[in-house]
Amino acid sequence: MFCMHTPVSHKIRNHQFWLTNERTMFWEEERALIVSDLHFGKTGHFRKSGIAIPPSVYKEDLQRLIIQIQYFQPGELIIVGDMFHSHANKELELFLKWRSDLAGIHIRLVRGNHDILKEEWYERAGIDLSSQTLSRNDFHFVHDISDQLEHRNGFIKNISEERSYFFSGHIHPGIRLNGMGKQSLCFPCFYFGKKYAVLPAFSRFTGVAMIYPEAEEEVFAIVNQELIQLQ
Repeated sequence: MFCMHTPVSHKIRNHQFWLTNERTMFWEEERALIVSDLHFGKTGHFRKSGIAIPPSVYKEDLQRLIIQIQYFQPGELIIVGDMFHSHANKELELFLKWRSDLAGIHIRLVRGNHDILKEEWYERAGIDLSSQTLSRNDFHFVHDISDQLEHRNGFIKNISEERSYFFSGHIHPGIRLNGMGKQSLCFPCFYFGKKYAVLPAFSRFTGVAMIYPEAEEEVFAIVNQELIQLQ
């Protein structure tokens, strides 16, 4: 069951973004819906390997994306890597059928480490593929932020332009929250640092990698289908 809550406002460099509990972000000025790590076809890949993952998992993810598109009515969809999980399978044929129904949306994909389909397939699917970085004004989209940054003693190097801001995915960020007593649970989250953001994996069929934000960094955790800003 899908439960769409009111999007949460978040400003970056005077641009308006809207965050959702469905792991998407809408860029108001550009009318762009931004997502990362959809891993379409992953469940079919597991089934081919003999692991019984129901096809409904993939169909639910696809339906969630359709609902987000219907809600925001974007002109384009920016995918920050790992749109697909592996080689083509029957699930990707379902994606092609869906794509033909929404031909008016421009899809831009920053190639991730799992995006290994032949370039002809992306062309057939009407997907504009960027091999490394997609740039729009002072905002840059990369799949793996570690390719751009180097952390040493708390300083971020390799970003010389003061106004540059990066959006990335890849690590499937999560945050650990403590409950009553000694209980704790992990939840997917949006992470916003001074120079870059890491988006949650859109697919629910993924794990998370724990992040440990510092004082001036912002995190929005997705807890029981609600988006919660952490102080």
